[in-house]
Amino acid sequence: MKSVDLPLFPGYVFCRFDYEHRQAVLTTPGVSSIIGFDSAPAPVSDAEIERVQAIVASGLPAQPWPYLHVGEAVRIDHGALAGLEGVLIREKDALRVVVTIDMLRRAVAVEVDRDTIRPLPSARPRQLSRTA
Repeated sequence: MKSVDLPLFPGYVFCRFDYEHRQAVLTTPGVSSIIGFDSAPAPVSDAEIERVQAIVASGLPAQPWPYLHVGEAVRIDHGALAGLEGVLIREKDALRVVVTIDMLRRAVAVEVDRDTIRPLPSARPRQLSRTA
């Protein structure tokens, strides 16, 4: 068995630069654009960079993870509920997937491990659907 290091954020390079001198960054091989909104750069905060650096420096196993928002439509990928879709909520320190039954105006929430869920590409979950 061999251990291989992979990037935590594939396709991204973090660097400090004066935006007025961005051409030097944009002409670097492999760089296609600078992240931004409405033609303005969107810098990553020093605190966020420091948190990632601390994780890397810790030597503990780390891996890329889907960014999930409370209220986002998700699908359970593993376990007895694999294929079930619902809405992600947080209650105290637990994550739950809420599945609604619109006709009955009822819902049920099931506690899930973060590593069993993935965001759905669609905006609204298909409630109570299960795939084999």
